[in-house]
Amino acid sequence: MGHRTTQCLTCLFLSPCAATPTEPESVVKKYLEELKGAAADEDCMICMEKLSSPSGYSDSCQSSTIRPEAVGRLRNCQHSFHMLCVLAMYSNGNKDGSLQCPSCKTIYGEKTGTQPKGKMEISTFPQSLPGHKDCGTIRIVYHISRGIQGPEHPNPGMPYTARGFPRYCYLPDNEKGRKVLELLKVAWKRRLIFTVGTSNTTGESNTVVWNEIHHKTEMDSNLSGHGYPDPNYLDNVLAELAAQGVTEDCLGQ
Repeated sequence: MGHRTTQCLTCLFLSPCAATPTEPESVVKKYLEELKGAAADEDCMICMEKLSSPSGYSDSCQSSTIRPEAVGRLRNCQHSFHMLCVLAMYSNGNKDGSLQCPSCKTIYGEKTGTQPKGKMEISTFPQSLPGHKDCGTIRIVYHISRGIQGPEHPNPGMPYTARGFPRYCYLPDNEKGRKVLELLKVAWKRRLIFTVGTSNTTGESNTVVWNEIHHKTEMDSNLSGHGYPDPNYLDNVLAELAAQGVTEDCLGQ
């Protein structure tokens, strides 16, 4: 890359195992408190039926012990839904033991993703990024190879490609940049940086793509919008990490 690194900080490997499934009905009952009185005359955001009517997913969840008309309220954000609708939503997701409110996006539990196995390398060098002349640079290198999709991926058993790896990304080596780095390490361990899907750039399906946490892949310019200077980038990526449940509260755990 033409930049002399001065220190290798860490190298994080990610195992190929999928997120551990958790029994769906117990997860729903853990995070929702069933309302005993009459439900409010409003729509369930998941099935769009009135909360005073049975869940629109009653037919697809017949094996559940949850009653079709049961309404639950999420314990922290207080948003209400049919409990069977939340069960269907959870069962169609990653089944990692976490829930995300469809209304306000509050995350319950520890959200994990479907990122394939790989390696995250981190190093530093003294050259500054445009807009950050008072410090050096952190370089992150992501390594992911092609493989076979697991049960958590869109097409289990089918191959997936991994175009454009290794991918090089850059952060300023200052206080806020180092905080972003520590949170990116958490996101990597939780399999949230990449996923298997369809590329917005090429239209290719069954390939490794970024997963809603933006990275700066240009160091010396910002011609593509993926480089520096960008005075709002660190704040923006902190907000994106928080939307995935990765905040300062996760550090030191």
